[in-house]
Amino acid sequence: MKRRYSITIALSISLFIYVFFRSEKTLVNELIVYVFSFPAYMSVKSAIVNRMPLPDTIIFSLPGGLWMFCVTAVSQGFYIKIKQYEVNVWMLPIQFALGLELCQLAELTNGRFDIWDIVFYLLFWLLAYGVYRSNSSKQNIAAPFTLHGFLCLACFLSVYLAHVNQ
Repeated sequence: MKRRYSITIALSISLFIYVFFRSEKTLVNELIVYVFSFPAYMSVKSAIVNRMPLPDTIIFSLPGGLWMFCVTAVSQGFYIKIKQYEVNVWMLPIQFALGLELCQLAELTNGRFDIWDIVFYLLFWLLAYGVYRSNSSKQNIAAPFTLHGFLCLACFLSVYLAHVNQ
C-alpha cells in the first residue's frame, strides 16, 4: 500500500476515535461543535458509541500508535541540523511520546501514564520504520522547505488537536 494511503487511513481511524469516543473537551471536538452545534454532535456521537462500543485500549492507546505510525512514516529521510549535528527526524516521535509518558508517570504533566500507550507507540514506530525505511539521500527538513517537509511538520503538530481543555 502506498505511504499516503496508509497514512490517510491511519489518521482517519484516529480522528474517528477522537471525535466519537473521546471527551467533548478535546480540541478537535470543540472545533466540530463550533461548526455543527453541540446537540447535533452529541446525537451522532451517542448513536455511534451505542452501536459500536470499543475497549478502552483501542479508545485511549490506538490513536497515539496510529499517530506514531504516520509521523514516523512521513519523517523518513529528513534530518534537522543542530550546530554540526544531523538529527534524524524519524527518531523524534518515539522520543517525544516516551518522554511524555515518563512525564505523566512522574506527574510533571497532565495525563495518565499507561503501559499500553508505550506498547502501541513502540509497535507502530517499528512498523513504520520497517515498512518505510528510506534508502534515499537525507534532506534537511527546513532547507529547502518542501511540501513533504510541510506535511511532516503538520503531522507532528496534529498531536495538538488531541489536547483536552479543562
